[in-house]
Amino acid sequence: MISIVDYGLGNIQAFSNIYKRLGIPHTVTSTAAELRNADHIILPGVGAFDWAMARLNESGMREELQEAVIGRGRPVLGICVGMQMLAKRSDEGALDGLGWIDAEVHRFADPAPDAPASLPHMGWNDVVPRKTDSLFRDFTEGARFYFLHSYYVAPRLDANVLATTDYNGAYASAIYEKNVYGVQFHPEKSHQWGIQLLKNFAEL
Repeated sequence: MISIVDYGLGNIQAFSNIYKRLGIPHTVTSTAAELRNADHIILPGVGAFDWAMARLNESGMREELQEAVIGRGRPVLGICVGMQMLAKRSDEGALDGLGWIDAEVHRFADPAPDAPASLPHMGWNDVVPRKTDSLFRDFTEGARFYFLHSYYVAPRLDANVLATTDYNGAYASAIYEKNVYGVQFHPEKSHQWGIQLLKNFAEL
């Protein structure tokens, strides 16, 4: 059973709709008791880092989430700010992240006035996987995903980078450590590529 964590942030219904179409069992989870039955966990997130961490901390699910992912080894997929929450800290706020991946979150440098990129990084962009199993199994070249963010995750270890994207330089647009995965883009808004990625996660 896939549990989509509902702590008041993220496109919960969009994920549910995709899994309904795929015929994959899932549930929307808003209590610690419900989370105990999870085999896989999706942690969505939008907005500012501290706001998202505060909402998760107040939800009553933080301790059970820790036990499910770290204690029982359940696969988790953090999405957008949900990915950033997997890190230790963020330049965007003062609260601690979950710390499941040794990484920090930084703001993109302000682009030069004549640069083609601007902030936030918004719209479609290429994602280049370093590994073609797990989340990116059965992907063809040219996979594109939808992004909306001004901050990015910088893992301390290069081995934690699962995929990169170029936006005035390459950065980690997907990360992983054992059963912990994160993607900066929005698979629920990314058409066939996002659907395939969510299907792959369910099959881990």
